[in-house]
Amino acid sequence: MKKPKLLTIFAAFAAVFTIAHFFGAQTQKPTTFSDYRTQAPGVMHKITVADLPEPYATTAVDNGPRLVSRPKDAWPKAPAGFKVELYASGLENPREIRTAPNGDLFLAESDPGVIKVFRGIGKDGKAEHTETFATGLNKPFGIAFYPVGPNPQWIYIGNTDSVVRFPYSNGDLKARGAPQKIADLPGGGRLRGGGHWTRDIAFSGDSKKMYVSVGSHSNVDDTDNNPVEFERADVLEFNPDGSGHRVFASGIRNAVGIAVDPKTGELWGSVNERDNIGDDLPPEYITHIQDGGFYGWPWYYIGGHQDPRRKGKHPELKDKVIVPDVLVQPHNASLEMVFYEGKQFPAMYRGDIFASEHGSWNRKLRSGYEVIHVPLHQTGHASGEYEDFLTGFVTPNGDVWGRPVGIAVAPDGALLVSDDGSESIWRVSYSGK
Repeated sequence: MKKPKLLTIFAAFAAVFTIAHFFGAQTQKPTTFSDYRTQAPGVMHKITVADLPEPYATTAVDNGPRLVSRPKDAWPKAPAGFKVELYASGLENPREIRTAPNGDLFLAESDPGVIKVFRGIGKDGKAEHTETFATGLNKPFGIAFYPVGPNPQWIYIGNTDSVVRFPYSNGDLKARGAPQKIADLPGGGRLRGGGHWTRDIAFSGDSKKMYVSVGSHSNVDDTDNNPVEFERADVLEFNPDGSGHRVFASGIRNAVGIAVDPKTGELWGSVNERDNIGDDLPPEYITHIQDGGFYGWPWYYIGGHQDPRRKGKHPELKDKVIVPDVLVQPHNASLEMVFYEGKQFPAMYRGDIFASEHGSWNRKLRSGYEVIHVPLHQTGHASGEYEDFLTGFVTPNGDVWGRPVGIAVAPDGALLVSDDGSESIWRVSYSGK
């Protein structure tokens, strides 16, 4: 029997309303510059080159977060249909997290020099088993399994001054022996009073090349006469055995998180830009990183915009500066990123980027302290916008209780986020329709 016409129209309207409600955030007019007061899951942002203010349009400030204990009524907020659980707590400086091919979660506790492993999930939403994989490392951050694929033979760790590796087979909960040094890295970070200390690692899809991100020593020192910046603010390339070392891309102040897009094979980075030229300048960015590409630091930013502190320097480079794919709120401190290849979230998220925003110190009104979602539209290409996805780490009065750092996709498709503010790992799962 045919449905009455009125009911058919009503059902169609309801379906359209449901879709519009779910995707409504993506059809709203995106905001440009913002702060924690307007953060909410689903709020869209798009910053373009045309939106950039002049240098020193606002006065630079030192407004680092005042960390507080998580208030009893505070909990991370995700879009409708998503659930947030506390997966692990009581950690010590939890930073990058990566999922092993067998599903174990590896975490770098950077300050104590430890790599931990978490396995499974209990009825209470917490890890069923936790083990210490390795100790005695030097500010470990980056974690990568080699070769790429289901049966790795090694786990690589990015210390602040070197890349090391341990023999590894799926299911190992303890390192089998001492680390083997693969490559020395420039700098050494905080242990030597030397600027950005994180070193991330990613392998090309064919496992033939290893990429290592090395942040700058300084905010914006001229590298022409500052040898301490040699091969910093770069992404370096090696063969997996440490040979074949070269600069893959340069002028990238601090690509804290790097990852290879499994769809396109392109290397991407989540980048901290420079400070002290205004609240809204320059944007952080997330972008694919081109072989031989130059991204401006220290002389230029976001294309051919010259840093006023390096005025008149290297005019021949102005037209060579690559404009990044996605401009992110200035001073957000964009850290680790991951491509979502899980099947739990709605199909619209498949292949997209999630990135952790550690939070600002150089803005009058705080920004960051969240996880963002960068749509790639199932094409592997960004169109410049991004979305607040996981928020709620800042209290209404501006106190901070959580700072997202690492981000990974669990075997069941849930998103796992390390937080070195509350010393925790959060699990974001989808249960809606």
